[in-house]
Amino acid sequence: MDRASAMAGGMIAASIPFFCGIAAAVIANLPVSFTLGFLPPPLLALMPLYFWCLVRPDLMPPGAAFTIGLVQDFLSGAPIGVWTGAFIAAYALLDRRRDAFAGLSGPAAVLGFGLAALVVSVAAYFLGAIYFWHLPAAEPILLSLVLSILLYVPAAMVLGAVHRRFVGPLRVQP
Repeated sequence: MDRASAMAGGMIAASIPFFCGIAAAVIANLPVSFTLGFLPPPLLALMPLYFWCLVRPDLMPPGAAFTIGLVQDFLSGAPIGVWTGAFIAAYALLDRRRDAFAGLSGPAAVLGFGLAALVVSVAAYFLGAIYFWHLPAAEPILLSLVLSILLYVPAAMVLGAVHRRFVGPLRVQP
């Protein structure tokens, strides 16, 4: 493989985590509900953010977290900045405690995601409360939190497969 092909492969590998987050935001906000509207959508855009912040933090910079949150804001109809701020709060937590979160495995890894999802949910709730000048109902955000935690394991399996199949092999070695 020549140098130009290797560099192109490296750029593709570097963009995959970001586009996983964008795709998750789009999927979460499709006008289709598998629960017939009884449950709010899960925090799908948080899952790639969490996964890539721990597995390949070099490929999920704060700007990517900001942009994924902004896309989530636009697509969900939330006030601009609610999900953006919430995702940045989660990114800050993960960035500061990366070693502790990355060392988790099995059920503890799901609890680690649950903590990050709780941070996002609380931040979004209070940012929304500030925007609307009253405390909104907590049930939708709590249901979304629980649903997100339940769906994290299959999402992590998909993201792990994407990592093994696409990001790892396309990585450019210095």
